[in-house]
Amino acid sequence: MKRKQFIYIFFCFIALFSAQCYGQEHAGPLKYNAMVQRHSGPQHTIGRKTTGSLPIPFFEDFTGYDPLPDSNKWVDHEVYINNTMCVSPVSRGVATMDALNAHGIPYDTVDNLAYNYCDSLTSKPIDLGSYTPGDSLYLSFFYQPQGNGFYPLAGDSLYLYMRKSFADWTLVWSAPGSTLQPFKQVMIPIKDTIYLYNGFQFRFVNIAALDYADAVWNIDYIRLDTGRNMYDTAVNDLAFSTDPTFLLNDYTFMPYRQFMASPYGERANQFTDSIHNNYNSPQPVAYGYTSRELTTNTPLYTTPNLSNTVASPLHTQQLSDATYTNTIPLAGAYEKVVFENKFFFKSVLSTDPPENDTIVKEQVFDNYLAYDDGTAEQSYFLTQYPTLPAYLAIEFHLNRPDTLQGLAIYFGRQDPPPNYKFISLIIYSSLSGVNGGVSDNILLKVDDITPSYVDTINHFWVYSFNTPVPLPVGLFYVGTMQPAYDGADSVYFGLDVNRIGTNHAYYNVQSVWAQSQIAGAIMIRPLLGQPIAGTGMHNVNIESLDWSLDPNPANNVISLNYISNIKTLYRVNDILGRAVLNGEVNKSRDIDISVLSPGMYFVTLYQDGLATTTKKLIKQ
Repeated sequence: MKRKQFIYIFFCFIALFSAQCYGQEHAGPLKYNAMVQRHSGPQHTIGRKTTGSLPIPFFEDFTGYDPLPDSNKWVDHEVYINNTMCVSPVSRGVATMDALNAHGIPYDTVDNLAYNYCDSLTSKPIDLGSYTPGDSLYLSFFYQPQGNGFYPLAGDSLYLYMRKSFADWTLVWSAPGSTLQPFKQVMIPIKDTIYLYNGFQFRFVNIAALDYADAVWNIDYIRLDTGRNMYDTAVNDLAFSTDPTFLLNDYTFMPYRQFMASPYGERANQFTDSIHNNYNSPQPVAYGYTSRELTTNTPLYTTPNLSNTVASPLHTQQLSDATYTNTIPLAGAYEKVVFENKFFFKSVLSTDPPENDTIVKEQVFDNYLAYDDGTAEQSYFLTQYPTLPAYLAIEFHLNRPDTLQGLAIYFGRQDPPPNYKFISLIIYSSLSGVNGGVSDNILLKVDDITPSYVDTINHFWVYSFNTPVPLPVGLFYVGTMQPAYDGADSVYFGLDVNRIGTNHAYYNVQSVWAQSQIAGAIMIRPLLGQPIAGTGMHNVNIESLDWSLDPNPANNVISLNYISNIKTLYRVNDILGRAVLNGEVNKSRDIDISVLSPGMYFVTLYQDGLATTTKKLIKQ
């Protein structure tokens, strides 16, 4: 074999091996919850003043649409109320406990291997003062580890505490971490008179290894009442357990003008949802739905005759309804339109809690295309080959010509934050080897973009293009490129695991596009139509601090230039995100960089704990 042929084969082998090591896509912990900006305050204390005590029975199945616990029943706001982090719940809605604090970020971003007390869920005071042990009081609840998140480790635990009459808390039950299991019911008798007073409370607390910030516990269907026993496990409730599907067949959201250009192609054939029969016997179910347009209150559909089925005992059963064809005239090409679809079934008994017998699903038509439902359960990221860039692209289609004004991206939080990272936004009309594409045809490329996120409810980071991109009918692709110098520590994107979007996602880490194999929808949305106001092309936080550094390139010392007298800290990261220098800015505002090796670095300033725009630094 000739030497050149041997070298070529050797490097091909190395490239293949590297692709297995680095050229992979992954789902990881979310480490950030943008769906809820929770109230801050001391951990594991009563977060707010309470007045009076609740009577029994106490019942909570977390059916609702608010991501915070019901303030009429709970005194802290550290858990996340949702219907996306659970698998086959007893009824719609659970309380999710994880390692994210009241601001939706990890409790500890320094020592990620430490176990700490994390979320708590504390009841308001309950009046048990008139009861005796003979009244047979029981507290019951269902719990599930992992759900749609990551499983809690063996050292992670779920605890239940009860408060004694002299204000001390006692551990009465616990469960170690484990992998995904069906919801399991726990029965706790309350027989000790030390708990039978006016002002009794109970509290759930989880302990978590902070490196697994998405290791979750789900809690559902809490009941406290008299006249019960250890065998009183029957729930006797028929309840919705999963959300209805969208009116649309492929997208979750799209502009109304794009929908009306092909309503029969975009509309799903049927709605599906699920109910859970918690009875020990079969139950007849009569169900249907109504629909209206919210702005004009225009009726769109009412089930003329309820459908009927029989739900098997202790079983989750799928229901289906044909979708409707009614629409409303398009008042304006760019107006937001919302169809409210309300699904219901008739309660079996008068004692069956009615709260979970109705569920509302809004079909929103706005200025964006999306495959995700707006909630992220995990993060998506690529491990790239160190000397090659990593590309991600999501496929979309248009039914009529439109104008791309920008992108909305849900970035997964990272520790340390990705302030030092720079990516490019790329719009393609075709990808090489995808859907018959012969080459990567780039329509727009915007370089040196910093990944960012903001702690508000369901907030995507919006990038507005200075030059909008006109798009014809058909396919186009939007995505990102991470330069090779960022190494294997990739940018994180929100991943909606409740949606199937993998048939639209592609990645390229070895100069070849491959279809994603990760289940779920990567949360990148094209923004169409009229010009938009972007949240910026730079990192959020201290937007008002305009600063610079010089000289750049530099040998030994750099000087910081800004107008502010606030205490300022600095951090210098290398290209892998490792902090190599940090400290407080001195009066001269000079930083000695002589200890750094030649290369590229990233400098970030901090005031009041908030980060500034990151600057590149070249050390000679």
